[in-house]
Amino acid sequence: MERKWWTLLLVSIATFMLLLDVTVVNVALPDIQRELNASLSSLQWVVDAYSLTLAAFLLTAGSLGDRLGRRRVFTIGFGIFTFASFLCGISNDPTLLNLARGLQGVGGAGMFATSLALIGQEFHGKDRATAFGVWGATVGGAVAVGPLVGGILTQSFGWEWIFFVNVPIGITAMILTERRIVNVFAKDPEPVDVAGLVTFSAALFLLIFGLIRGNPEGWGSGVIVGCLVAAAVLLALFVAIELRVAHPMLDLGLFRKRAFNGVSAVAFALSAGMFAMFLYLTIYMQGVLDFSPLEAGLRFLPLTVLGFVVAPISGSLSHRVPIRILLGCGLTLVGIGLLLMHGLTPSSEWTALLVGFVIAGIGIGTTNPGIGQAAIAVVPVEKSGMGSGINTTFRQVGIATGVAGLGAVFQSQVDSKLAAELSEVPPGLGEAVASGGSHTAAEMGFDGKALHVADIAFVSGMNEILVIGAVICFIGAILGFLLVRSEDFVQPTGGPSDAAG
Repeated sequence: MERKWWTLLLVSIATFMLLLDVTVVNVALPDIQRELNASLSSLQWVVDAYSLTLAAFLLTAGSLGDRLGRRRVFTIGFGIFTFASFLCGISNDPTLLNLARGLQGVGGAGMFATSLALIGQEFHGKDRATAFGVWGATVGGAVAVGPLVGGILTQSFGWEWIFFVNVPIGITAMILTERRIVNVFAKDPEPVDVAGLVTFSAALFLLIFGLIRGNPEGWGSGVIVGCLVAAAVLLALFVAIELRVAHPMLDLGLFRKRAFNGVSAVAFALSAGMFAMFLYLTIYMQGVLDFSPLEAGLRFLPLTVLGFVVAPISGSLSHRVPIRILLGCGLTLVGIGLLLMHGLTPSSEWTALLVGFVIAGIGIGTTNPGIGQAAIAVVPVEKSGMGSGINTTFRQVGIATGVAGLGAVFQSQVDSKLAAELSEVPPGLGEAVASGGSHTAAEMGFDGKALHVADIAFVSGMNEILVIGAVICFIGAILGFLLVRSEDFVQPTGGPSDAAG
């Protein structure tokens, strides 16, 4: 098999693994809580620690890839991710598990941030379009299939195996990476921008921390306000540093390109409007419709399968159709799909979501390949790692912002509906409904009337955020269509102008 196809295979495996670990752990939380005697706060950190470090180190890892070699950073990231997965699996204490999850995120950043650059360095012309189509299918599928994989592994082997399964795959993939992928880096690697690296990573860490902890901690709490203010200060300092340093880790001149802003907006909107919605759709399936994790995962398959099927087709079309058309139409379809899911009632079956799943799946498959191609096309070849890193940063910040923003609206709507339906809301009912639906409320011992009202409140909140998610997607579609222009693309001329080692 040619080297480029090995590159695509290994990058797709890495992308699938690291994105799967964003969602796969959710279905295992009850087992983790029971076996490790974990508190609610510890359980939340099992999810948050990974997302936090993954988002914070993406741009840093991408920029280091341009300087040190993309394969080298990719392999190091794979090694950290694999070792951290092993630590997660052997953890017998919540603190060790959470620390290992944070380390997983650091490794995942090295893998994810270099993925687009590795594909871009190997593929050109029509093959590049096909490659990004396969990669786009992997991204959409990994996010959606997480509950299914988590359910199978947890029910069949135990929660530890959602982490242990990464170990043999990771070791094999690292060996193949070193043997089959060339280590490409800039001909004249720039010095590492240490000041930019530190300020940006710290700013993103505090920003994502504030976003993902805002709902449970309270948006007005001193910790959250302090984190968000400190993040803003550090981002301003980062911009000041990048404007003055000779070799910045992020070329701020990219923001003068309309296409760069457009593809960043599309990546953010798809994540905030659709991928963040998977959390609430999963809770609805398991917490209101009372499906098992495996049963819920199977019902996501129409969306997942269509994403896989459509993405390669969209990738091949991008060789003939302007990318802005694919981005605009794809994200519009996602928005329409979300609107078609709207209108849930307490008596709705899961099939009320089916048409929306189909349309949204087609939209995700249409959009993802174009995001990947445009993210690489707007930067010089020697800065592909930077382009890949900043694009994946927008994706992860979009998910964190979407989960936080939709969660705040969802919680408010649930509380409002409970108050309207009950003369007095029992303590803890609102939080139980928002975090796990009526199933969680039943486990906490609330009576039949409260459970019926819980279903009413939950679907009311779901209907509200489905509309908001659709609006986010429509805005992203408009921006992508208007801003992404081929004249902003840096076209490769016969292959990479980088060095290989």
